[in-house]
Amino acid sequence: MSELVKVSIDEGIATFILNRPKAANSLSLELVREFSEGLMMCRRNQEVRCIVLTGAGDRVFCAGADLKERASMNDQQVQETVATIGEAVSLVEKIPQPVIAAINGTALGGGMELILACDIRIASEQALFGLPETSLGIIPGAGGTQRLPRLIGSGRAKELIYTGQKITAHEAREYGLVEYITHQNQVLEKAHEMAACISRNAPIAIRQAKRVINCGVEVALEDGLELEKEAYHYTIPTDDRKEGLLAFKEKRKPVYKGK
Repeated sequence: MSELVKVSIDEGIATFILNRPKAANSLSLELVREFSEGLMMCRRNQEVRCIVLTGAGDRVFCAGADLKERASMNDQQVQETVATIGEAVSLVEKIPQPVIAAINGTALGGGMELILACDIRIASEQALFGLPETSLGIIPGAGGTQRLPRLIGSGRAKELIYTGQKITAHEAREYGLVEYITHQNQVLEKAHEMAACISRNAPIAIRQAKRVINCGVEVALEDGLELEKEAYHYTIPTDDRKEGLLAFKEKRKPVYKGK
């Protein structure tokens, strides 16, 4: 992989940095492909317990699609590019490990759609959020019209999409778009602290919990409860569950191996 996406793994935490600071970390085709490859690498790596996603620099998380690149495309190429970005965003949601967005700055368009697919969002107090696509004659095409209303409600989502206006980090917190706001220089630290907390818990249980939560919000409560029951049963014969019980009995911290 080149330097468009920096990936490092330390103590079970994979950190992804979108690394196009001179282009506002925008989503060029090459960056998106590298990003997807990195996610697939983590998906296959059982040692990766949690993923942290951030942008290079201290002003922009991701400004969305690379509009300079887009301007040279024909209609068919645009459709294919939007589909490629959408697939990468969906991969964030589908990957079994939890993904934490460390939003170091502005997240617009595809950048905001990217954080919507993450499990937990931690924002800099300087961050701005928006889906400006309707001001460009299009609509959000990488899941924004679907994930945003599920997260913050249809009324707020329609307001943001129809107007194309930006909101502050504090407004985003009020809307339920982000879980935490912190100082600019503490965003990544906070995300890593949370990732470390998650990584100490049983990875099979975490992955099952993510799957059931994501699937459950799309179905009726009764069906969701059945999904939960199946996932719970899946954890019963694991070595991790036995280790959890033994550690509790012995009054020590459990050591989970994902088995």
